[in-house]
Amino acid sequence: MKIQKELDFIIAVDALKNVQRRNYNADDARRENTAEHSWQIIILAQILYTYARNQADIDLLRVIRMLSIHDLVEIDAGDTFLFDEESMKGKFEREQLAAKKIFGMLDEPLSSEFYDLWIEFEEEETPDAIFACAIDRIMPFILNAYTSGKSWIEAGVTELQVRNMLENAICRASDDMGECFHQLMKKCFDEKKFA
Repeated sequence: MKIQKELDFIIAVDALKNVQRRNYNADDARRENTAEHSWQIIILAQILYTYARNQADIDLLRVIRMLSIHDLVEIDAGDTFLFDEESMKGKFEREQLAAKKIFGMLDEPLSSEFYDLWIEFEEEETPDAIFACAIDRIMPFILNAYTSGKSWIEAGVTELQVRNMLENAICRASDDMGECFHQLMKKCFDEKKFA
């Protein structure tokens, strides 16, 4: 059958539903999986697109494609918690091997298109990648800010860590998203919601 490779790929990426993240769902009942995160950031990108800096330079469909595939590497590499400095060492190399493996299941040109989108996302240099990365980073932040912040509390995440890891990535994509970030930081830390 002509589309067998594509079907094999879709069945393989179903495993993303089994990759658990450190973040909890909005109801704090359980940790989210990476497939749920991917779905949610695709929705968020469409909503926050109107706030993007350099909106005229951003191709929303490319951003959506980027967001839909960038975490597929976690099937093999696992989810690396942003605030775990030790686990972050070698993250790119682990994920690059996983990207070559998972995207290599597809024929050309799709295999290279997905890999190139993944690399573009990781490099965070183009307007599309800057916006996509901001969306990817702000969603877990929003979940922690609007819930009990269990994942941050469990990991002992500090205000300085949040600022260092998220502020620039979010603020450079959008003034409005930056303002939202600062207001939520105030809610989380000035009101002593977290450590």
